[in-house]
This record gives sequence, C-alpha cells and structure tokens, in this order.
Amino acid sequence: MTLHLDGLPFALAPEGPDGRWSHADSMLTGRAGPGQDLFVPPSGDAPVSATDTPRLLGAVGDGDFRLLARVRPGLVAPGDAGALHLHLHLGDHDWAKLCLEHSSGLATVCSVVTRGHSDDANAFVVEDDSYWLRLSRTGDAYAFHASADGETWTFVRVFTLGTAEQRAAARVGFLVQSPTGEGCGAVFDRIAFLPGGVENLRDGR
Repeated sequence: MTLHLDGLPFALAPEGPDGRWSHADSMLTGRAGPGQDLFVPPSGDAPVSATDTPRLLGAVGDGDFRLLARVRPGLVAPGDAGALHLHLHLGDHDWAKLCLEHSSGLATVCSVVTRGHSDDANAFVVEDDSYWLRLSRTGDAYAFHASADGETWTFVRVFTLGTAEQRAAARVGFLVQSPTGEGCGAVFDRIAFLPGGVENLRDGR
C-alpha cells in the first residue's frame, strides 16, 4: 500500500509495524501500538532489531528540501509522540527523528539522531497540543526546526548523516511511537514539501 498526499511529490510507503495509516481531508493519521518505539540505547543494551514503530516514508532523491507538517499526537504516556522521520538506505543504524513527545508530563519538542546508537535531546516545552515540525536538507547538512505558527521557526539542531554520495538514498516521512504506553495516535496536517534548503540554519529562514 502506498499513499499519495497532495503536498508531497513522492509516494509514501509504510514500514515497520502496522500503523493503520490513512489520509482524508488533508489530514494524515497513524497509530503506534503498545510499547512500539524506534530507539537504540546509547548503552548498547538492546539490538537495533529489538525496536520498531510505524513509519510512512518516501524517497526524496538528491537536492535540498524542506518537509514540514503540523502534528497533533495523543500524548498520554511517557515517550508518546508524533514525528518527522529521516532514514537512509544504509541499514537500520542511520536515521533521525524530530518529535512532539510526552516528556516529564509535558508536550516537548525532542530530537534523536542515530548512528549505530541513538542520542536523545529535549529542545523545549510547548503549551499547545499541536505544533509545527520541519526537517530540511541544505547541502550535506540536515536541520530540525519547530514552530508554533508555521511561520517563525525555532532552531532545534543541525547534523549530518551518511556521506554526500548517499544523499539520494534518503527517505523522509512520518512516525508514531508509544514506547511505554498502550498506544498513541497522531494527526499530521498542513503537510508540505518545498524545494530548496534553509538559508540560515540557526534562525530557520
């Protein structure tokens, strides 16, 4: 099964467990089951194959881009989240996600970059139940930004993943997780894919 969204120039295909993905009225919805997550502990306590969660991804090809969406996850248990996701065709060891996540009882913008093992970084707490997320590529650099209104963007992090030769292998899309809970649903809307990267990675313009 593939999904074709009006705001994206590429098809999306599901990966991982069944996310019950659907698209109607310009809204994409997905759901993670109990205990589903994509995270490789830095301690090395769990193999990559031990974690998986529903993802919906499409091949972005070469060139700079910005993928953005407003996400509204049902945040109930710690770690529940809806996210934008970046994955390279290098195996399960190279990926990143930008989440609106339940962290310490609060809706928090969080990010993870995995190169063999995952890091984990909280950016800031938000007051609303929905928030804009953006994943961009500018040259060899990827960047995460978040926004309350989809206009003014706050810098979360910048990073590289893979090599310049592997740029065209990137897939991007959406992810839902519920590592400690009984499941989590998320709604993504205002989805857009724009050509060109971010001129100033720090201020998000």
